[in-house]
Amino acid sequence: MEDFFEELKNRPSPNLFRRIQLWWNHDGKYYHKYFKQGVKNIWYWFPIIWKDRDWDYSYIYKILKHKLEKQARFTQGKNLHTGSHQNARRMQICVKLIQSCKDDTYGMEYMDYIKERHWFEPCRDKEGYSTWESETLYENLGDYFKKYPLVYKKVIKGEGPFTLDGRDEDDVKKVIAMNIAHINQDRARKLLFKIIEENIERWWD
Repeated sequence: MEDFFEELKNRPSPNLFRRIQLWWNHDGKYYHKYFKQGVKNIWYWFPIIWKDRDWDYSYIYKILKHKLEKQARFTQGKNLHTGSHQNARRMQICVKLIQSCKDDTYGMEYMDYIKERHWFEPCRDKEGYSTWESETLYENLGDYFKKYPLVYKKVIKGEGPFTLDGRDEDDVKKVIAMNIAHINQDRARKLLFKIIEENIERWWD
């Protein structure tokens, strides 16, 4: 093995003509296709990269979603192997999950079952200061709980980041809803990366 590497080390480099010939055989004759694809990539990615920022995780989701949307269309359109449509479908599921994670869809869902009024109340003992006040005008959290019965049972048993201890009945219902929302949002994120982890190495054509 050492003799082999020593021979490679001492082998003279190809001359300029040979290097040009090698470049043409492997890359050069396809350069027009690479250039065309590169221009398409710049056009496709420009709006995302232009608006990209480094201070929030949502921009990571945007980049990942943009990539999976493009690759799903490519995979489904080419259909070069028997699993193409299934792979494209899984990518599309990931796209939907990314949107849900980015928009906090499940985390805020319980708010659709509550109507609240909010206002600022002047402080009596501190002139110029106000407190943030709110009251519940309407709530239908019972229907929300029925939508996720298994998660509801877990929350009643103590699962979730917000404790139910020391709260009145109305407050308990809202905290239960917040815990269900937190768990559902967490499940959506874990499902997203589980699908990616288990399938990403098969996403090629």
